[in-house]
Amino acid sequence: MSEASHFVEMNEDEFVKEATRLVATAQSQGIYQRIMGSLAAYIHSMDKPEIISTFKSLGRFGEGKPNFTDLDLIAYSKQGRQVGQIFKQLGFKPDEMVNGFFGDRRLIFYSPTGAYHVDIFLNKLEFSHTVEFGEKPGAGRLELDSPTISLTDLVLEKLQIHEINRKDLIDLIIVFLGHPVSSDGANEREAVNGAYISKILGDDWGFWYDSVANLNKVKSFAIELMNEGKLTNEHLSTVNREVARLVDVVNSSPKTKKWEVRSKVGTKKPWYREVEEVVR
Repeated sequence: MSEASHFVEMNEDEFVKEATRLVATAQSQGIYQRIMGSLAAYIHSMDKPEIISTFKSLGRFGEGKPNFTDLDLIAYSKQGRQVGQIFKQLGFKPDEMVNGFFGDRRLIFYSPTGAYHVDIFLNKLEFSHTVEFGEKPGAGRLELDSPTISLTDLVLEKLQIHEINRKDLIDLIIVFLGHPVSSDGANEREAVNGAYISKILGDDWGFWYDSVANLNKVKSFAIELMNEGKLTNEHLSTVNREVARLVDVVNSSPKTKKWEVRSKVGTKKPWYREVEEVVR
């Protein structure tokens, strides 16, 4: 999830093939693990050559630099031991310190060739805000899509970031360029489920606050990219339309009593979690 000190030493196509192989290997043994992050956004756009071309041209880390720093996966903690065994069988080297201290919620492995490392989260992401995937294999959110997490969870993964940056804004732009926002949860494999996002944010004022702020940042950044000639007017129109649709669904949906109580406090007290990254 963090910006690593080095990049994946494989091209995009090789990295996609490698990541999907790991998911398929686990699935063949009844183990659920899914791809998250920018690679998930990339995989979801592979059937849209123009968007993939745009993704590559935007440069998540700057012009001429690779787009990926590691492989982020999510799995269930009840299958954590089996996940570790699979990676060891495939020749991956475990990070003994991280896995020893945080193995109930996070695992790190290094590829046999040293070309990349794998960050595996269990059940949920706990950064600025929490994104839940469930705990029970066969009955959680990992079953919604494959080899990646759902587009809906991918959007939540990005919106939870309190201090969102260029690379994450680009990931969101790519998602909204190629996938509509649905207010009823229809066709969740190819659409962003605004109803589910609204339910999550409608119970957590802090998550709602940062999410709406980040969606507005997506629109502002898209304008910057268009002014730089990196997005077309049509691209900007598409992004603005889908972001506006999601903001409208989120803001017009019912809020819980918990949300209402916290909203009265507002920003007078911290509304997000300070993130302490695992030292690699």
